[in-house]
Amino acid sequence: MLQNIPGYQPGTYVIDGSHSNVTFSVRHMMVAKVRGEIEGLEGTIVLAEQPEDSTITATVDPSTINTKNADRDAHLRSADFFASDEHPTWTFQSTGARVEGDDLFIDGELQIRGVSKPVSLLVEFGGIGPDTWGNTRAGASARTRIKRSDFGITWNVAIETGGVMLSDDIDVEIEISAIQQAPVAA
Repeated sequence: MLQNIPGYQPGTYVIDGSHSNVTFSVRHMMVAKVRGEIEGLEGTIVLAEQPEDSTITATVDPSTINTKNADRDAHLRSADFFASDEHPTWTFQSTGARVEGDDLFIDGELQIRGVSKPVSLLVEFGGIGPDTWGNTRAGASARTRIKRSDFGITWNVAIETGGVMLSDDIDVEIEISAIQQAPVAA
């Protein structure tokens, strides 16, 4: 699968933050999901001659969280959750790529609040091609599920009907558009 990526062009690509995003959802009050976005996605993707040797390094700024509720967003930035004053950057560093059946996974280390944990991103490669400004652009979508408790985020409240206010599982979705900076020298 990795050998047959249409339009594959090795090189260094920089994530275009204005065309990329990180979104998440968490079960709230045991019945519905709250969704949000964390802005400021930056990073570099190095597509190697052999796709499985490619690397990704990315960061986001947790103080940019937006759930469309200013009070909730302020609480999420606090020490109860992200402690964004103390930990102003989250990072992802890939450690490898693998194929399972028809699925492509990018494995790596995710660091939130100073805690690093391994994660696997299920990736859907969108392709590589020219954009309207004369650049070579690559695109992909990825998703994963993490446990907030793995990163020391355990704040919660019991609810009267049973259960807790927030689930431990967080579903994360990433959309990346990246612009080639330098092709791999032949």
